[in-house]
Amino acid sequence: MTISDQAKIDMSDASADIASAKRVLTIEADAIRLLEQSLDDAFASAVNQIADAKGRVIVSGMGKNGHIGNKIAATLASTGTPSQFVHPAEASHGDLGMITTEDVVLCLSNSGGTKELSDIIAYTRRFNIPLIAIVGKADSTLGRRADIVLVLPEAPEACPMGLAPTTSTTMTLALGDALAVALLERQGFNSDQFKVFHPGGKLGGSLLKVSDLMHTGETIPLKHVSTLMSDALIEISSKSFGCVGIIDDAGSLVGVITDGDLRRHMGPDLLNKQVKDVMTPDPQTISQRALAGEALAQMNSTGYNGITCLFVKDGNTVVGIISVHDCLRSGVM
Repeated sequence: MTISDQAKIDMSDASADIASAKRVLTIEADAIRLLEQSLDDAFASAVNQIADAKGRVIVSGMGKNGHIGNKIAATLASTGTPSQFVHPAEASHGDLGMITTEDVVLCLSNSGGTKELSDIIAYTRRFNIPLIAIVGKADSTLGRRADIVLVLPEAPEACPMGLAPTTSTTMTLALGDALAVALLERQGFNSDQFKVFHPGGKLGGSLLKVSDLMHTGETIPLKHVSTLMSDALIEISSKSFGCVGIIDDAGSLVGVITDGDLRRHMGPDLLNKQVKDVMTPDPQTISQRALAGEALAQMNSTGYNGITCLFVKDGNTVVGIISVHDCLRSGVM
């Protein structure tokens, strides 16, 4: 076989692979649309049941639905709805003790007849624990015994044999996301609360506020508008931000002196000048409530000529200073 022949075969394989992928995505996208159209009052009842619970959402499922259940539990927990995944087989060997009468149980089973779920189902019925089911068949063991049934619409699995859970698990995952977001919005869950649950990595950095990183108190380089440049230079050197903010009698920031201002006014009389004669008026500032990412974007903006520090204000009062290095060290991108 020549290299040319091999290339033709490779191109043919690639074309078939892409066609297969598009078929899968089309089938699953169509199923999601069917799911969206099928939502009814049962979904609202499920949201109400979970929102009113004093305990957690206990999610359970077997096989592929177990993996989906783990993700749903993690999404709920990270968006303000306490949740835990309990493996149905482990539940039958002691983990039923993880479920309390204040919890809500969410069971996942496309067939609705998963044998491993039988002990969890029986446990919820015995102790009057609310049971929500996500099933493909309403007239199934799980569907008949649940208090609230969310039925997945009939849709073919993307697997050409119709055997491997593909479309059904995609719909289950999407429905879990829909529950989590509906509960998030119902509870008014905000970015501050989200940050508490996501302190690490890029996501944690993106949620930091200016107030989390700014320098405060005596570390802020500030001088009164009547100060001589000789004193201002000492302030710049001692505070290590490469600048000094200039305030008036009311404590309002009226200007800033940077290294660039010093170069522009360099001369034999510089030290005897007042800071008001050297400062750049109306400096850029940022609110302490802004995200640190906003501060970094402002400092990096070409419109602000590559500013490396910003004074932080609360109303008209200077309450801190933040530098580009503070942002980068904290993972703000």
